[in-house]
Amino acid sequence: METEFQWAEQINCAVTVCDADGIILYMNEKSRQTFASHGDLIGYNLFNCHSEDSCRKIRHMLATGESNSYTISKGGLRKMIYQTPWRRDGRIAGMVEISMVIPDEMPHYDRG
Repeated sequence: METEFQWAEQINCAVTVCDADGIILYMNEKSRQTFASHGDLIGYNLFNCHSEDSCRKIRHMLATGESNSYTISKGGLRKMIYQTPWRRDGRIAGMVEISMVIPDEMPHYDRG
C-alpha cells in the first residue's frame, strides 16, 4: 500500500485514505502530523471518530460515488477539505480526503 501512495508524500496537502468500511489504510506525513495527538490511526475505523452527521455523509459518498467539499478554520488556519470515493476495478473501494491550507482571500476565475 505504501508504494501505491508515494505521490502523496510529495504534496503539500494532508491525504487520508480509507476503505469502503471506513478503515484507514493510509495517511501521508502531513495527515499523520495533523492527527498526531490521536496516535497511529492506520487500521482504525474513522466512523468511531466522527459525528453521526459526518458518518451519514461518508456513508452516502461511499454508496453513491458523490464527492464532498467544504472549508474550515482550525488552529488559525483556513483549510479546504475535499472528500471523494476512490475505485478499484470500477467499484467504490473507499474514500480519499485531501486537506489543504488556503489563504483567507483567494482569487476566483470564471473560465468559459
